Amino acid sequence: MRKDEERIVWAVAGAGKTEMLFDGMGEALERGKRVCVASPRVDVCLELAPRFQAVFPDVSLALLYGEAEESYSYTQLVIATTHQLYRFKEAFDVLIIDEIDAFPYYMNEALNFAANKAKKKKAATILLTATPDKKMRGRIKKGKIAASILPARYHKHALPVPKGQYCSHSLLDKRWSHKHPVIKHIQRKIKEKKRFLIFIPTITLMEKIDPLFKELFHNSYFESVHSQDTERKEKVMKMRRGELDFLMTTTILERGVTFPNIDVIVIDADHKVYTEAALVQIAGRVGRTVDYPSGEVIYYHQGWTRAIKGAVKQIKQMNHLAKKRGYIG
Repeated sequence: MRKDEERIVWAVAGAGKTEMLFDGMGEALERGKRVCVASPRVDVCLELAPRFQAVFPDVSLALLYGEAEESYSYTQLVIATTHQLYRFKEAFDVLIIDEIDAFPYYMNEALNFAANKAKKKKAATILLTATPDKKMRGRIKKGKIAASILPARYHKHALPVPKGQYCSHSLLDKRWSHKHPVIKHIQRKIKEKKRFLIFIPTITLMEKIDPLFKELFHNSYFESVHSQDTERKEKVMKMRRGELDFLMTTTILERGVTFPNIDVIVIDADHKVYTEAALVQIAGRVGRTVDYPSGEVIYYHQGWTRAIKGAVKQIKQMNHLAKKRGYIG
């Protein structure tokens, strides 16, 4: 940030990327510089804004996203979705883009153009990711872009390594639904009073599973959320407050949110929506806090895909590198 340079920060999910920004941002803000933290995901922005306001209570802050009700006025610190960068021209001395590998920013030339337009000609650019793609990893390896790599979380515990579980039958097959491995797994978690997230690849499948779960788990408290859900913020808050036993979600909660002491179940992990990056991020929801640094991640599938294999391999590699550097025992 001091040198107005561009740098990738490749740090595992739950490493504390947000907290790493505080010192540099604080120094920039004290010098009167204007700072923007942008993310492709609304949910991430909604979580980041109160955290930054708490750290910098005397700094004016604007939170900008598509459904935001308050009108924009000049502030020194801006938290915004990447689409909101179209509003700005040569406005920021420091531009931080979180989750550069996430939709819709990833591989989007128009949003990349908007980001470059939004920063001043002399500006610092910090790009954050837990899951850089193969092309980005190649650029880092060849030294074509400056990078800081952190393979461990702040609490110095290894990343939970996902386990694959083959399922020969669909969860919706009525002959098997009551004794399906996923159902038995959920029953066990409820009995253990361990809260969890269930990732489901599509809204259509979620809508079919929801009545089955309401029938089977009628004594439990749970909700389902997806991108078109008008109550998604309220439901996520319920989970955060500990009011739900579990939460069903599409990939909208694959990144940027933290629930303490949870496990993760992925249904149809071999679905095409689950890229290697998505599966790594989903696994990254587990073991994020110092009080609960471990947990269980299960990928239920009907075929061991390249994405599943790649996700498990990447997590194991990060644990190996962290151990080699002495970050974990």
